[in-house]
Amino acid sequence: MKYRIFCHVSFLMICQIHIMAQSFEEIYSHFKLEAQNNHIEFRNECNDKYIQFLRESWKWYEGKAPLPLPKEENTIPPIHFINKGEESPVTITPIDVEPIDNTPQPKPIEPIRETPTPDDRYFSMGFFGNKCEVRLPELAKLNLNDISPKSIANAWECLSVDGMNNTIRDCLETRLRYNLCDWAYLMFLDKLSKSYCSNGNGAILLMAFLYCQSGYQMRLAVDGNRLTMLYGSKHQIYDKPYFDLNGTKFYPYGDISNSISICDGAFEGETPLSLMICSEQMLGGGLSEPRRIESAKYKDISVRSQTLLELIEFFNQYPTSSLDNNPMTRWAMYANTPLSRKTKDLIYPALKSSIENCSEEEAVNKLLNWVQTGFVYEYDDKVWGYDRAFFAEESLFYPYCDCEDRSILFSRLVRDLLGLDVALVYYPGHLATAVRFNNHTKGDAVVINGQEFIVCDPTYIGAPVGVQMPGLDYDKAKAIVLGR
Repeated sequence: MKYRIFCHVSFLMICQIHIMAQSFEEIYSHFKLEAQNNHIEFRNECNDKYIQFLRESWKWYEGKAPLPLPKEENTIPPIHFINKGEESPVTITPIDVEPIDNTPQPKPIEPIRETPTPDDRYFSMGFFGNKCEVRLPELAKLNLNDISPKSIANAWECLSVDGMNNTIRDCLETRLRYNLCDWAYLMFLDKLSKSYCSNGNGAILLMAFLYCQSGYQMRLAVDGNRLTMLYGSKHQIYDKPYFDLNGTKFYPYGDISNSISICDGAFEGETPLSLMICSEQMLGGGLSEPRRIESAKYKDISVRSQTLLELIEFFNQYPTSSLDNNPMTRWAMYANTPLSRKTKDLIYPALKSSIENCSEEEAVNKLLNWVQTGFVYEYDDKVWGYDRAFFAEESLFYPYCDCEDRSILFSRLVRDLLGLDVALVYYPGHLATAVRFNNHTKGDAVVINGQEFIVCDPTYIGAPVGVQMPGLDYDKAKAIVLGR
């Protein structure tokens, strides 16, 4: 009898638990659906609000003159080291520059949900050697010959439909798949829009819509009979005109007149573009011709180098900029950009082999001499006609480089191969590096936040670790510690 009662009670409890589980599942499903609907409604409200801006909020603005690239008046040429025996080490305390802020990439104000559609079709195109596929509906082929505020607003309204959700998702997935930095992503959206939409103004609006919905800060502008897009950035971009909108610099993507009409309506949650490259750009597959780079002093360092041609092409189109109006951040952005995995696989085995079983100082001396003697120095003005800093990859590709290029490459090698902290050290007319060794190391040093960094100059040819180039203005030295 007791057994029957127990079984009956147990059966009721199981039924109750099952009902509760169903109830919880239904509650969760309802909550999830409601949350998704709220996301959609909020994004729709933001687009509706922006459409209203497009109908009304246009003003005339005058452009600002481009910020000229800083130019060194008295560039210090490379010199050869002559050992004069034991000398007293020089210690300088430079003006320290704050490390560069590494903030996450922009994202949509709300998650973009997959939207099943019966006519999903993928549009394919090449982008720096990669095949990219994005779902694009016919409605994205805008024919925008009339660029009155009303027509622009109507076109934006046409794009603000569920049918574009898959397009936005595919674009963001492409950014993630290839590690595209903000600038690469903008270039991708530009090419996608122009490849899909033959109408020039329609392609600009499509690019602006995808860029905006991805979370980026932008403004639409009318220049005569052309529509254009301005992108907001916290960087000071050199040699490009800009428009000051409420204290924020907006740069035109492409050529533009000095006086234009701009819709100064902000989209919810918009984030300015960053020009930092925090991860390897997964671009291309074609390799350059092999190049042999050897150290004059250490004969065991002989490297066969090749670089990705599409990556070099991308770097060639990258705008030069700084943060907080500090030119040193420009060099730090180049130096903090990682080498591609392909380049590492090609050159790092030989470099690692030459420095294995070496002390830190011996290893750095070998890498230093390889950069000092394996590359040909030449002034940027003579080669390019203007000052141009190289990403580390570019110094391995182009036949000539100068002091800043050598410092950027050397700093990358020391951080990657030895895991040591490195700072760029600027003296008027010259850029060098300094390394923070784990063990006490003698020589000229800079003190940064109380820590001693030993000078290693890739342009003082033949000079070992701890020797500064003579004749520099040590009192005006500045330094910035690089990221790992």
